[in-house]
Amino acid sequence: MSAATQGPAASGREPGGRNPGPDDPLRIAYLTYRGKPHVGGQGVYTRHLTKALADLGHHVEVLSGQPYPVLDERVPLVELPSLDIYNDHFPMRMPGIWELKDRWDWLEVTSFSMGTFPEPLAFSMRAWDHLRRRVGEFDLVQDNQCLGYGLLAMERSGLPVLGTIHHPITVDRRLEMEHAETWRARFGKSRWYAFTKMQSRVATRLRRVITVSKNSYDDIVADHEVDPQRLFVVPVGVDPELFKPLPEVERRPNQIISTASSDVAMKGQRYLLEALAKIRADRPELGLHLVLVGKLKDGSAAQRTIAELGLEDSVEFVSGVSDQRIVELYNESACAVVPSLYEGFSLPAIEAMSTGCPLVSTTGGALPEVAGTDGETTYAVAPGDSSDLARGILAVLGDPHAAEIIGKAGRERVIHRWSWRHTAEQTVEHYRATLEAPPVFAGRSGC
Repeated sequence: MSAATQGPAASGREPGGRNPGPDDPLRIAYLTYRGKPHVGGQGVYTRHLTKALADLGHHVEVLSGQPYPVLDERVPLVELPSLDIYNDHFPMRMPGIWELKDRWDWLEVTSFSMGTFPEPLAFSMRAWDHLRRRVGEFDLVQDNQCLGYGLLAMERSGLPVLGTIHHPITVDRRLEMEHAETWRARFGKSRWYAFTKMQSRVATRLRRVITVSKNSYDDIVADHEVDPQRLFVVPVGVDPELFKPLPEVERRPNQIISTASSDVAMKGQRYLLEALAKIRADRPELGLHLVLVGKLKDGSAAQRTIAELGLEDSVEFVSGVSDQRIVELYNESACAVVPSLYEGFSLPAIEAMSTGCPLVSTTGGALPEVAGTDGETTYAVAPGDSSDLARGILAVLGDPHAAEIIGKAGRERVIHRWSWRHTAEQTVEHYRATLEAPPVFAGRSGC
């Protein structure tokens, strides 16, 4: 059937059955297909942005699959459980037939059986199935990086959708393919990332899309072919009153800290571990110790690399701790390291900088845009180069006074550029512009 005949959005009915004025609070259905609370950008972005929106007086309801985000008490959570195929305890498990309770469970397990990552598609359909009964309760939907076909169904049901793309997952696909060690691994990665074709199709049909950096903007235009006239940059934020220097906490000259949000090539963990091994071999007197905020998964590439390099006694994983404890860890560490091959923004970078912790970061993706100039607000190193990463870390350890100055300059950069309130205010501007924009799919047929 023609999309132009599908539902109230195409026929011109006001979203949610009302006309919110320019100053009226908005009712937002916020989607995140997974929202890990303390590591990984999606969960952190979700928690802080929705809190800031509530602070501004808007009503936000979060719809999420596992792992569920931790939210402000004013922000309701609607749990839309997936089959949790990629859980931390038994990833890549095959669900039993008794677990398949509806058509979306069957969709998820079928996609998984075909070798692709099923969560974005299945979650988007579960979210549509939930929201189609509640169209009158919301003014619009904000999608956080899901980009499943269910978003187009929401539009046709009368709910305008604002898309959020932190960076195109096509970049992850490209880097994973480049780092695949065998043709079989390369083939497997190609199948797993097949969902990115869906994401490109959906992204081009949304009324409006926001992203977090100019670097991501350029990549989204190139990879997803989103119309530049419908794509806008809204940087993410940090809470400088939470992520702040703690004068009572003494830095440990042999401790460095990084975030292990995922076990993929793009995050560059292998290069950081190789740099750690190199420093421990060349400068054993430093007794260098690495704290990774995240969980070590059995059978992961990180676990294999740690064993291969003999770093079991030199690496500590910290997970399930409070934000306050993470702030303390930043203040305890001689430097923070972002070893990524590519970042669309990097919340860990600005959180570390906000605490005054000296930052060693690669120049991958948007990191120069975020972290600033080498030698002024960060120690910049080449991505994918463990020797250069080791050089940057040793530069911090070798001159603590200079590192302290760079750390203070980094905090000043963050304070003057990023806050969650600023992010929320800009996002609301795009909500209102989305409500005024016509549907993109009008006159087209199908997905």
